[in-house]
Amino acid sequence: MISVSSVMFAAIAGICLVATSYCQSGGALAAMYLLAAGGMQLRLVANLLDGMVAVEGGKRSPVGVLYNEVPDRISDSLILVGAGYSLASRPELGLMAAVVAVFVAYVRAIGSSAGTGEVFAGPMAKPQRMALLTGGCIVCALVSWMQWGDGGSWQSHVMGTVLGLIIVGGMITAAVRLRIIAAKLRAGSDLISVGASDDFDSATMVVEES
Repeated sequence: MISVSSVMFAAIAGICLVATSYCQSGGALAAMYLLAAGGMQLRLVANLLDGMVAVEGGKRSPVGVLYNEVPDRISDSLILVGAGYSLASRPELGLMAAVVAVFVAYVRAIGSSAGTGEVFAGPMAKPQRMALLTGGCIVCALVSWMQWGDGGSWQSHVMGTVLGLIIVGGMITAAVRLRIIAAKLRAGSDLISVGASDDFDSATMVVEES
């Protein structure tokens, strides 16, 4: 229930962002941006709580890993695509940011499946993405309330910059994680090679002594 609620909060954030394209007043715009920011933060709170309940509360489920990962991917897409369709913004940036966010999580999953453990390194993981978007929404709310600029020009610059940072930062994060995973795989392969060599040397000594 907690994991699913995170998707609901993300959906609210995404809908509020899209709704900014249809608002007719600065006050309504500011309210939509602030509601979107609140939805993002509630999504993160839900993410935190489901982990605490599962681990510290000892209420893990056989399908817990699915509820830990799938809602996150849906939530990221709802929020980032919604940001792309916000006032005077660019949908392609939102779609690109969503794809990059999913790829960053995919690289983390690769590390886990390859036996190197989950790698969370990099400058643009989920908390950083949500922090940037929340900050962007708050700035856009202030701009809307003060009624600066016409036709959403300021809001477009702010949200476009945020999405651009998420895209670039996400690609850097994926590259950093891939590099760490590759280094761990090479280190593991070297250890196996050394172990196999030691076993061969020991077997040779036994044959020679016999």
